Amino acid sequence: MRVVIVTESFPPDVNGVAHCALQTARHLVARGHDPLVIAPASSAAASAAAEAATSPSSSASFSPSPSTTSPRSTSPRSASPRTIDSDAPCPVVRIPSLPLPGYPQVRVALPSRRVAATLAAHRADVVHLAGPFVLGVRGMAAAARLGIPAVAVYQTDLAGYARTYMGAGEAAAWRRLRAVHSAADRTLAPSSAAMKDLEEHRVPRVRLWPRGVDTVRFRPDLRDDELRRRLAPNGEMIVGYVGRLAPEKHVELLSGACGLPGVRVVIVGDGPSEPSLRATLPGAVFLGRRTGDELARIFASFDVFAHTGPYETFCQTVQEAMASGTPVVAPAAGGPLDLVDHGRTGLLVPPHDARAVTGAVRDLQADPELRASYGRTARAMVEGRTWAAVGDQLLDHYAEVLSARTAVVA
Repeated sequence: MRVVIVTESFPPDVNGVAHCALQTARHLVARGHDPLVIAPASSAAASAAAEAATSPSSSASFSPSPSTTSPRSTSPRSASPRTIDSDAPCPVVRIPSLPLPGYPQVRVALPSRRVAATLAAHRADVVHLAGPFVLGVRGMAAAARLGIPAVAVYQTDLAGYARTYMGAGEAAAWRRLRAVHSAADRTLAPSSAAMKDLEEHRVPRVRLWPRGVDTVRFRPDLRDDELRRRLAPNGEMIVGYVGRLAPEKHVELLSGACGLPGVRVVIVGDGPSEPSLRATLPGAVFLGRRTGDELARIFASFDVFAHTGPYETFCQTVQEAMASGTPVVAPAAGGPLDLVDHGRTGLLVPPHDARAVTGAVRDLQADPELRASYGRTARAMVEGRTWAAVGDQLLDHYAEVLSARTAVVA
């Protein structure tokens, strides 16, 4: 099966959309399929992509590159412009992009005829739209013109972001989301809460598709006593947060936990809110961005994982904490409702409630045996949620969409 993944973000970006798109591409390759990714140029690749865009053939044809051509195919349909994605599992076409004002970690793709040209050149059977909003809208339009079935994956609560950043604009965000998702053959929601939101806003053909977790990388036995001594030299209970440091994440809700005797708050991640959070969270340790095996070691070394963002359609970091055997405190909203079994794997608290977050941390601090029990149960609950398992579910969705298209044509 030839699949084009059109994604608003892709590694080296570090976020849920990028990670899910990467895992999808890996699984397709592992199952013998032929994926290709279209993504905005990252900050490191932006200048190279912009340079490629100025070449006479950039909008309609592509030249093979050793760093981006799939090892299983060197045909013209698998070729792509030169990029720096040497670690990608498949070819990656980078679209020139600009940083989002005030949030340079997020890049927005510029208009480009390369999207439609890539879909045609790859002879795609299915177009996979990951978190479509800007680039994904163009991918949906191109798929419709070419008559290619499209599966749209809902991943970002853009209405919640509009409320956070502008204080308004939720209706406009939902109009845009409804337009692109209604054009897709199927929309995949990562959680029951996300499904409900989509259906309440009249998005048709919605199905559930959760996310996987790497239970080999994230596991309890990576707990590191030396790391813990560096982070909490007086033996404090370590409460960790992992994620973007941005207004919609409401990390400031951990301020009360910072004031608890015997608690050390550790923040992993970066973003525009970091300067203000350093002032708001006295005594917290800021580790910056961490990835891979180092991040897994940090997760396993937490005593409690606390997530504070109320706008998560899934919340991958909660699942990674659970795989690490770490009890979770999270808002009773969005994706965490499906992930955290309140009173068995962690504690759910009312969204936006700093006192409730502090109280949950205090309760877990008071009962080490309860923390250990929550952690063991959390690990057991996610052991079957591998990326291979959910990747095969995705292939079933593709097959059903293709079958429905074939039935209509017949």
